[in-house]
Amino acid sequence: MGKGPGLYSEIGKRARDLLYKDYQGDQKFTVTTYSPSGVVLTSTGTKKDDLFLADVNVQLKQKNITTDIKVDTSSNLFTTVTIDEPAPGLKTILTFKVPDQRSGKLELRYLHDYAGISSSIGLTPNPVVNFSGVLGNNKFAVGSDVAFDTKEGAFTKYNFGASFTNTDLIAALSVNDKGNTLSASYYQLVKPLTNTAVGAEATHSFTSNENTLTIGTQYSLDPLTTVKARMNNSGKANALLQHEWRPKSLITLSAEVDTKSIDKNAKFGLALALKP
Repeated sequence: MGKGPGLYSEIGKRARDLLYKDYQGDQKFTVTTYSPSGVVLTSTGTKKDDLFLADVNVQLKQKNITTDIKVDTSSNLFTTVTIDEPAPGLKTILTFKVPDQRSGKLELRYLHDYAGISSSIGLTPNPVVNFSGVLGNNKFAVGSDVAFDTKEGAFTKYNFGASFTNTDLIAALSVNDKGNTLSASYYQLVKPLTNTAVGAEATHSFTSNENTLTIGTQYSLDPLTTVKARMNNSGKANALLQHEWRPKSLITLSAEVDTKSIDKNAKFGLALALKP
């Protein structure tokens, strides 16, 4: 995070990225190209078992306005228009999906040294209104994330969270799912020279009375190669190897093993991202 507390979505993000980001159970290929006029074209294909999914994203930038247009294999058209800082600290985001006429949404984000606010409203006659706010600084932050359905006249979401950030340690606590889930996460940078870090996330469900614990670590073999590993209390062990074989181009190999069912085949994933 920067000087301020950031947005609500950033509470516990470092631990989540360490534990879950870049782990891949399928085969995914991404190719990005840049035109002389500044147009960015990104093509993505994902193979899940016998199903192949693909999409093409075109990004256009004009001063402080960025437009993303994505088309997928189901002929859905996703459009996102982002206006960066029409006023200091403010960002405006407009999203909609064709042919879904109820998908339009307008979002405003505001970042301050002591606050981070995000508010969105659906562009429909009876919209869902979402508001999240965080107060604090780059050391301590507390906030909430709520959503209200004006058609049903009821809250569809209310979450609360807090985080504490030290030089090399980040701890977070949150209450989600309308108070039904309590989560605590921990991230610590152990050795900056090799980007060695450890993290953990513990979750308790009050409705099912189930506990979930996930622990993980990462280590850089060299400036271009990173290994990560994680394990949870259900016996699922994951590992990945990520290598930047050319600038901004990454290859990631992932594997998952169920240590409580060794007779089951391990799952493998591959992600390849190519950029010129």
